[in-house]
Amino acid sequence: MKLMESVKKVSKSKSHNARWPRFVICLENEGNEASLEIGKIYRQVKPHAKDMSGWVRVIDESGEDYLFPGRRFRKIALPAEVQRALARQR
Repeated sequence: MKLMESVKKVSKSKSHNARWPRFVICLENEGNEASLEIGKIYRQVKPHAKDMSGWVRVIDESGEDYLFPGRRFRKIALPAEVQRALARQR
């Protein structure tokens, strides 16, 4: 029984940490100037099963989700009210 209880606790914390969408800020756009703006906040979406490790999937300027190197972005924490506003915008 104790083992099952500890598994439940781990599962809850993992699901809590995996909330989507997440938000990132663009730090670099070399070669993707039309798709990404430095300093802009982008919505990160869940990765696809075959996405390369270290890459992030974001909704770019075209309104579609594309894969970019993760080094171009930094995760940011936003207040819930701001997250809701940005999620409605897209």
